[in-house]
Amino acid sequence: MPAPQDTARLGAHLDDSGCRFTLWAPRAERVELALLDDQDHQINHDMAGPDDEGVWEVHVPGVEAGAIYGYRVHGEWAPGKGQRFNPARLLLDPYARAITAGVDYNGPILDHPADDAYELDPTDSAGAVPWSVVVAESEPPTPIAERKPLNQSVIYETHLKGYTRLHPQVPEHLRGTYAGFAYPAVIEHLKDIGVTAVEFLPCHHFVSEPFIVGRGLSNYWGYNSMGFFAPHAAYAWSGTRGEQVAEWKEMVSALHEAGIEVILDVVYNHTGEGGHEGPTLSYRGIDHGGYYRLTDDLHNDYDVTGCGNSVDTSQPGVLELILDSMRYWVTEMGVDGFRFDLASELIRDENHHVDQNHEFKRRIAEDPAFDGIKMIAEAWDMGPYGYQVGAWGPGWSEWNDRFRNYIRDFWRGATSGVGELASRLSGSGDIYQDGRDSQASINFITAHDGFTLRDLVTYDHKHNEANGEDNRDGNDDNRSWNCGVEGETDDPEINALRHRQVKNMMATLVLSTGVPMITAGDEMGRTQEGNNNAYCQDSPISWVHWDTRENWADLMGMTREMLRLRAEHPALHRAAYGAHDEIQVDGTGVGRFDLTWFGNEGTEMGEGEWNDPGRRTLGRYTSTEDEAFLVFVHAGAEATEVVLPGEPFAQSWRAVAHSGFAGDFPDADQILEGGSRLHIPGRSLVLLEALLPNPFATEADAVGLRDD
Repeated sequence: MPAPQDTARLGAHLDDSGCRFTLWAPRAERVELALLDDQDHQINHDMAGPDDEGVWEVHVPGVEAGAIYGYRVHGEWAPGKGQRFNPARLLLDPYARAITAGVDYNGPILDHPADDAYELDPTDSAGAVPWSVVVAESEPPTPIAERKPLNQSVIYETHLKGYTRLHPQVPEHLRGTYAGFAYPAVIEHLKDIGVTAVEFLPCHHFVSEPFIVGRGLSNYWGYNSMGFFAPHAAYAWSGTRGEQVAEWKEMVSALHEAGIEVILDVVYNHTGEGGHEGPTLSYRGIDHGGYYRLTDDLHNDYDVTGCGNSVDTSQPGVLELILDSMRYWVTEMGVDGFRFDLASELIRDENHHVDQNHEFKRRIAEDPAFDGIKMIAEAWDMGPYGYQVGAWGPGWSEWNDRFRNYIRDFWRGATSGVGELASRLSGSGDIYQDGRDSQASINFITAHDGFTLRDLVTYDHKHNEANGEDNRDGNDDNRSWNCGVEGETDDPEINALRHRQVKNMMATLVLSTGVPMITAGDEMGRTQEGNNNAYCQDSPISWVHWDTRENWADLMGMTREMLRLRAEHPALHRAAYGAHDEIQVDGTGVGRFDLTWFGNEGTEMGEGEWNDPGRRTLGRYTSTEDEAFLVFVHAGAEATEVVLPGEPFAQSWRAVAHSGFAGDFPDADQILEGGSRLHIPGRSLVLLEALLPNPFATEADAVGLRDD
């Protein structure tokens, strides 16, 4: 079905005399607008249409901001043709700027009985479904003064509600809301540790799935969107009749004024209507075969998301909806970037094949509204050939799950040698050197899905009993190590080891070339009690507990210091891949290189060391014209010694940050001479800053040239 040429007219738009409602439903035979009056009486208005582009519209005088409405779409009930028109279903506007009310799964919201008889249910769903809200135009949030390039960014993935739900300094009535996240104490913490961008788990309005509600739980993460333009209503304390829009904008303004960007995790790959047996809330009732990928017989949804349905971006009108949504969140809601959930689904063609030249990517690249906007792909889906890590090309960054998996394995002692370690520390050029630099790699060790950093060193196995699925849900491949005891313990030696291991992984993340993404609360020892699939836990299991900061002060301090060093020193946040190119000063080589690898003896790594499967120690030296740093990573259980390189790599050294405890390494004010030995305790990481020699000190001509 062709898309309307002017999609800006879609949705509800106020004017001086009322409101114009416009809906794209090209295969409908009749469309009614349903409005609720002040007494909650439903008043239906027939819409004119369709026009040549499949658009229906009606203008209703006297309608004001805050009015609530829905649509009833008439047409043929023909599941075998991909058509499920049922005017008994009250439908959300796909372009609604706000949504109010929830879903009652005990009400009449299904197209047909659960026995797959495909029989139309004529019972009115109005009392069991959410409604769209008319929203007045308003000024966008305060723009951020400067968006940082990704190589200088520190992304902080967080759940908007769970981050402040237990925050002791946020007023109780604001906890878990947009206003709560904008509270000064919250922003102060983000700035203090060095965060430059928050990446919110989905904030598009979403609903809970019926099977979760049936267990007395709810969808917490939000990966079940129903409104691609509407901020999630339950996160607003001020109201749900459009107030959520204003509250979102005020939050973004507060973050922008603090220099913090906002990245939105968006779920355009499927909707909350689920599979063909799921509820009819919007898209399915407007045009089932137009919005969703269907099986060959057109009866059922073709699912590559694992969530019951897959949005069909090969349909021009659907693609326009997604691009319009993105443009709205950038221009009107202040978003600085997107992380695309199951992004491979968005680039499947009409035959469901993955196409890296898909119109979706081309349109984004050509649209000036997205200039400077961060585009991050979760580069896989659940379908055939869905794993596309490394394939997205220029203009895109990707979640690097190979970084996550390898770094977890390395620190728990499940790797062979250090060859892949070098690739991961230096930006994963083996994956992304396709016209992109290291900013293509979003490095992460944990995310919302899986163990927290603390749980990675506390549990060998998942503990998801609270989810009500007999611990069958969640990933069994956690690559975790409990350090000898499953779960929490009072054993001081095990707890010390766990602290060291958490610090090792956090330090590796921060100091690796690429873009670090920290999961909220990991910097202060957040635990989910071993639950690695807390998608349905809107509870203390998932919420950030701020009282852990005291016991994990060593982790907080190290994270803050390493992020400070990363931000202040170009050698620690380089975008270009290192190539062992000699550093030039005034056109003269100085004998040191942009990237060099060291073993234990103060010399560059040799072939034998690279091929040693038992090696657990590696030094990475990075240098610019003005500075150089050396990080030694040692995953062996026993201590080791390394010789510090001398000139021309450094005249001497200072240990400026490490993952150990007091006394493990020399203080930062102690000078360590090149050629001296450094003791590194078992399972530790240390960052050393080079005090560089003057390369021209004995070359009179060069000194003269430099003086000029």
